[in-house]
Amino acid sequence: MSPDERWLAYSVDTTGEEVYQLRFRDLDTGGDLDELVPRSYYTGAWSADSSTFFYTVHDEMYRPYQVWRHRLGSAVEDDVCVLDEPDARFELTVRQTRSGDLVVLTARSRDTTEVWLVEASAPGEPARCIEPRRRGVEYDVEHARFPGGEDVLLVLTNEGATEFRLMQAPVHFPGREHWRERIGEVPEERLHSVDAFARALVLSLRRDGSPLLRVLPLDGGAGFDLAAPPAGRIVLGRNEVWDADLVTVMHESATSPPTWEDVDLRTGERAVRHRQEAPGHDPGRYLTQREEVVCADGTAVPVTVTRHRDIPLDGTAPCVLWGYGAYESCDDPEFDPALFSLLDRGAVHVKTHPRGGGERGRWWWLDGRLQHKQHTFDDHAGVAGYLADSGLVDPERIATRGLSAGGLLQGAVLSQHPERWRAVVAEVPFVDVVTTMLDPSVPLTVNEWDEWGDPRLPEDFAWMLAYSPYDNLPPAGGRPDLLVTGALHDPRVLVSEPAKWVAALRAGDPAWSPRCLFRVETGAGAHTGPAGRYAHLGYEAEVAAWLLERLDLA
Repeated sequence: MSPDERWLAYSVDTTGEEVYQLRFRDLDTGGDLDELVPRSYYTGAWSADSSTFFYTVHDEMYRPYQVWRHRLGSAVEDDVCVLDEPDARFELTVRQTRSGDLVVLTARSRDTTEVWLVEASAPGEPARCIEPRRRGVEYDVEHARFPGGEDVLLVLTNEGATEFRLMQAPVHFPGREHWRERIGEVPEERLHSVDAFARALVLSLRRDGSPLLRVLPLDGGAGFDLAAPPAGRIVLGRNEVWDADLVTVMHESATSPPTWEDVDLRTGERAVRHRQEAPGHDPGRYLTQREEVVCADGTAVPVTVTRHRDIPLDGTAPCVLWGYGAYESCDDPEFDPALFSLLDRGAVHVKTHPRGGGERGRWWWLDGRLQHKQHTFDDHAGVAGYLADSGLVDPERIATRGLSAGGLLQGAVLSQHPERWRAVVAEVPFVDVVTTMLDPSVPLTVNEWDEWGDPRLPEDFAWMLAYSPYDNLPPAGGRPDLLVTGALHDPRVLVSEPAKWVAALRAGDPAWSPRCLFRVETGAGAHTGPAGRYAHLGYEAEVAAWLLERLDLA
């Protein structure tokens, strides 16, 4: 919505291919303007006077590589390119600071960033770079105004700080030579972001593997922390008002629906604003807990265990694992209504948080990417082994599930430990690692080299080939049942990739092939399943039914 609250910029994709038409609606009349941007991508920002909108455009490889500006009432053909990113490793985003003073354009690769600014009051002026990119240095910025009227840029960076620190610089002289440390690195805390309001800063960070919010009043008053619920998560909600006395936060767990609370920025007093309804659901019927499993190399891997209160951990119940472990993504527990269909029928659900994710900080990601990627697979399999060998779940009825990079995880543990699983669900799996990463004409390849490796380099090729599921099929005989999904319109993992893997698996073990099911979404929808709430519920029901039958719970 524009700053004057008259205009709505919105985008539409009717197939799931993530190619969006950008449109503008007059909220006074309810009608759309005639101008329509035929191709746009995520993120956008308004100018201060609500006359101009900044948006991103992606190329044929689905990389947002340009930021454009459109002036309302003008022809789309007259739009102006504000920033062009020629390096295929980098993607562009655009946003407006909460203060409304600045438009922020960010070029980002997996381990490097470069930020540009445009004055929101002068949208036609050229963007100016804060600090030129340097390989391995990341930084993000936020605009803050301290008591007395001092305008500063807050700079969150990993320069000299693996887990990040907070710097500040004058708005009009933001280069590196003017950065001054405001909050130093705390090795036990991963500082993820800073949100500035007129009266306080809100830091989003992680400590001891769990998310945490920290409120720091700008008047020098005592700060305070907002912790996540046990085995749950807490995040800052969508708070658009700069001059606010309250901010809204959201917390949830695997067993408790999301709750939004207003938090007083001075006192920390909390009041419930809204709870998501879950008719018929009683959180007291279930137990969820955070544990750590020490794997073979001595690494303590966090896990979230959720079960019905009446289901004991005595080795009699089947178990469904879920794992991801990539991109420093923090796969914290969320409330999923579909989960209870499994729990009510006697399954134990275990979400693993393996290396490659970000649950324990930046170092957790670094120890699970590139040449260390095998750690992700070892952690997930190690958790399954511990659950079975310690007598907590039925060792003969363990299933595992994951999506995208989590689908790669499923393919790897299927190949490396086929005897461990009763069933495997690999959703839109990235399984032909070497071939895909060798082909720059495939979407999301070049900008993924910093996560997986560049197979044109012999050393990278060797470690990628060592775990690529397509190149390391499990031996015939003794394979578990397998459900693989793909989507015709998926631009992230092309449907040909799981199809090729399924064909190779079936050809390598014809007697087993009827137990390998390949489900392809051909309608609207893509990477995370079919589009629409009811269609997605139907999809989840299919997966749950397949799992329940294999775990002898149908």
